[in-house]
Amino acid sequence: MQIKDVLLAPGNGAFFYDDQEAIRSGAIQDGFIYIGAPTTPGFESIRIPASSLSVGLVLTDDTVVWGDMMNVQYSGAGGRDPLFDTNQISDLTSRVVAPRLLDVDASRFRNSCAKAFEPVEHQRLPLAVEYGVSQALLRAAAHLHRTTMAEIVCSEFNLPLPTCRVPIYCQSGDAREINVDKMILKAVDVLPHGLINSRQKFGVNGQTFVEFVKWVATRTLEIGRPGYHPVLHFDVYGWIGLEIGMEPQRIADFICRVAESVPGFSLNIESPADFGSTEAQVENYARIVSVLDNRASSARIVVDERCNTLEDVRRFAEAKAAHLVQIKTPDVGSLADTARAVILCKDNKVGAYVGGSCTETDLSAQASVHVSVATQADMMLAKPGMGVDEAFSIVGNEQNRLLAMLNCRRAQTETVG
Repeated sequence: MQIKDVLLAPGNGAFFYDDQEAIRSGAIQDGFIYIGAPTTPGFESIRIPASSLSVGLVLTDDTVVWGDMMNVQYSGAGGRDPLFDTNQISDLTSRVVAPRLLDVDASRFRNSCAKAFEPVEHQRLPLAVEYGVSQALLRAAAHLHRTTMAEIVCSEFNLPLPTCRVPIYCQSGDAREINVDKMILKAVDVLPHGLINSRQKFGVNGQTFVEFVKWVATRTLEIGRPGYHPVLHFDVYGWIGLEIGMEPQRIADFICRVAESVPGFSLNIESPADFGSTEAQVENYARIVSVLDNRASSARIVVDERCNTLEDVRRFAEAKAAHLVQIKTPDVGSLADTARAVILCKDNKVGAYVGGSCTETDLSAQASVHVSVATQADMMLAKPGMGVDEAFSIVGNEQNRLLAMLNCRRAQTETVG
């Protein structure tokens, strides 16, 4: 077989792992840290540096292809896998996954993922393992076929070669105003995320949030180049429900008012409320979507929390319980499932947003680009990190390089034909 050895190398994620429950419960921010005791299992403090684990596949020609494992920023929240433990993941990968990798046909991406990720004692592997190893397997298949990762995805899922870029969405972190200016000056397609993750940032009855939305719209018109008209996308981490109330009608009423405050802009509201379970989330988000659609509102609902795996994505898409589904790559697991999730959303006429986390790495971000472009997702996250410039360049440049290669390949084929 094509893989003769498996390497592991500990690494860093591009941001931090945060205890969402502790922050939501009112932990005080002091500079870059949070004061107080953590509440989510596995956290020794509310904010800790993100860790990762690289897995390298040594191929028979001595080429080494890599993928990176990690969890998302708010690990252990919203039904997600627990906090990433490098030692535990390394041990599991060495004992269970590495022997399987030595016995797969690495030229067949989907098949090799299926064999490598078989359950252990009826338990699915940690999703971080699936995510990192699938990146390496996708790179291995691309190397063996002398092609791009995007072309592997297109071939294995019977998709046409893409010709268009995927709109890029940037997130601001806590440096909201400065980063919004950066996004506008760089003409980012979708902005600014906003990190509205506390009562202080949302405000009484959401007034602080509404003022921020209006400021972003005004600032865009003030300093944006002529003709620049981004989608406004805000992640409110459930705070509409927490502050306004958990009744879908009231949540929809509030969202409509926010949309009306920025006429002429399309508005995405991510995670308006957390109803505590996937079942409740599907039911109540579907009601919010229905109200907004009946009113012909310019606002769209984006689901994140309680929508983690491919099966979760299926439930939300089939129920029309969101206008846009975030396919959060480390939570979905295998990149093969990310591709399946985009296709599933499109089949159900629901928007597909290939997201992820600020805790990721350059390697995971670049692999995500190839899946996003191959499947023609509706938008994708600029990642990793919270700095805008770095993430936007990593994702944007990889898209441009990929499309240049595909255009060259297409021109060569037409010439031969």
